[in-house]
Amino acid sequence: MPEVRPLALEGVYEIVPRRFADARGFFSETWSAPALAAQGIETPFVQDNHSLSVEAGVVRGLHYQVPPVPQAKLVRVVRGAIFDVAVDIRHGSPTFGRWVGLTVSAEAWNQILVPPGFAHGFMTIEPDTEVVYKVSAAYSPEHDRAIRWDDPAIGIEWPLEGRTPILSDKDRAAPLLADAPAVFRFGE
Repeated sequence: MPEVRPLALEGVYEIVPRRFADARGFFSETWSAPALAAQGIETPFVQDNHSLSVEAGVVRGLHYQVPPVPQAKLVRVVRGAIFDVAVDIRHGSPTFGRWVGLTVSAEAWNQILVPPGFAHGFMTIEPDTEVVYKVSAAYSPEHDRAIRWDDPAIGIEWPLEGRTPILSDKDRAAPLLADAPAVFRFGE
């Protein structure tokens, strides 16, 4: 059974799968619907994504999909490390606009579960970092949205350590949270 730790925003969890190691290497069940359901987490996943970021300081996000195809994400790192962030974008939520961050790494063998209604992003903190994540809805370009990674109203404390972030054109042009449409409502 994986260890499930709630983070500072309701619905966001750190999940640490068990690893069984011997002289040959290791085995790990990285996702099990029955094991997570036994702990109160029931999220059907439909697609796996895999990204490689060659340099440290790559920022991807803050991304989300709007209804009717919002996405939950279960994010893990198979090589390297990231600083992963979830931002509550549910209007009316007591934690609207607040963020939680977690270092997710191949070494720690941990994961982060980000539910619908949260924008998600990460920054690589090691070169040649590979991220693998499950999503609960297939990618839909017409429902894909983003919020600026450096929105001052959110105030994410990215561990840049003097690096200039490496961004896509899409992420560089993303709107502030205040300018994004209110598509998620708390309690709906």
